[in-house]
Amino acid sequence: MLFILIYIVLVIVRPQEYPGVAEMQLPILPIALVLALLAWLIAGRKNFAEPQFPLIGAFLLVMMFSQVVNGWSGGALQQFIQFGPAVAAFVIIANTATTQRRVMVVMAVFVLCSCVLAVHGVEQKAAGIGWTGMPLVQDGRIQYVGIFSDPNDLGLLFVAVLPMALYLSSRGGLLGLLRLFWLAAAALLLYGIYLTNSRGALLAVGALLGAWLWQKRGLVTAVVIGGAGLAGMMMLPSRLQELDASESSAAGRVDAWYEGIQMFVSQPLFGVGAGNFTEHNYLTAHNSFVLALAETGFIGFAIWLAFVGYCFRMMLVLYRHKPELADAAATASWTTERALALTLLMSLVGFFTAAFFLSRTYVIILYFIAALVVAEYAGASRRFAGLPVFRLTQDAGRWFVIAAGGVVALFVITRVLL
Repeated sequence: MLFILIYIVLVIVRPQEYPGVAEMQLPILPIALVLALLAWLIAGRKNFAEPQFPLIGAFLLVMMFSQVVNGWSGGALQQFIQFGPAVAAFVIIANTATTQRRVMVVMAVFVLCSCVLAVHGVEQKAAGIGWTGMPLVQDGRIQYVGIFSDPNDLGLLFVAVLPMALYLSSRGGLLGLLRLFWLAAAALLLYGIYLTNSRGALLAVGALLGAWLWQKRGLVTAVVIGGAGLAGMMMLPSRLQELDASESSAAGRVDAWYEGIQMFVSQPLFGVGAGNFTEHNYLTAHNSFVLALAETGFIGFAIWLAFVGYCFRMMLVLYRHKPELADAAATASWTTERALALTLLMSLVGFFTAAFFLSRTYVIILYFIAALVVAEYAGASRRFAGLPVFRLTQDAGRWFVIAAGGVVALFVITRVLL
């Protein structure tokens, strides 16, 4: 657990890419992951029961094979090197963070690391440059180093961990000081989202509010209050005011979606090859679903969609499940279980709302969150009897049908916007 937490910190905060450290070219990140993997291998219990385990392995194989069928055998090794760490981190977290306490610890690490990036953004906005040496982008938006050098990626991270900060604030402790601390962290993340000026991230905040109200107060309340909240956000001085399918940036994205669908049509089974989208179009897909479809074809798209879909299903089932509770202790434990499930569900909603407008199919943050989802469900299944067991063998046909429907939906949305 300690080693994988160190790895998470290195992935998000990225001190190995700070000025003076980056020049040393130390393999800090791979070493941390290898240590975590070795520690997990010599540990006791291993779990591969949940369907996400074979699915993420199958998706990696499809990514590798998509390069082979497109004429570059060496690309298979490249995809293994690039995506393999996400697979390893997923397996370790999903097997390690299976207690309520460990789920909360991982959430706390996510939030604290994200707050470091948000503080960097505040300093960057005030001084024009942050301690990493990264300046504001040309239109005044904040950025960070490495995989968060795009303001949209930074906003995506803040949105995904915002529900975690709010959940941690609900637990109190230290005469209310912990509540204030985590609320301040949530406020900082919200301000960070505003400073990124990412339209996808701002829309994701509205989606989070709507989804939370839907689960807590019903659909009508969610639509009314969520719609009012979105209207209020669009009045803020931000790029949301430019939200229009005919606006140049948005139009370019829709054109990229169309080109991605054409790539799928030309190579329907395994796509044009993982990582090859920009070899066929000057812009990336700007849509995680289109990217999966274009680069890995229908096979890869169906596998990835099933992986994502199971994550949503698990948290919905866990949140709505009604077990028989023997005593007050079991009732309190189940209350915590439902709160964790709702928190992770909201993180998924926030991530995928923003990811619908970004090419983030392979980004490791997604697989961190998915691993936490699997760990929570696996742990809850051991703590409370009666939770359904998800079996890929029973659902495989259903997922291919859903994937076919997803292809049609992407085509219709793109045609309408065009």
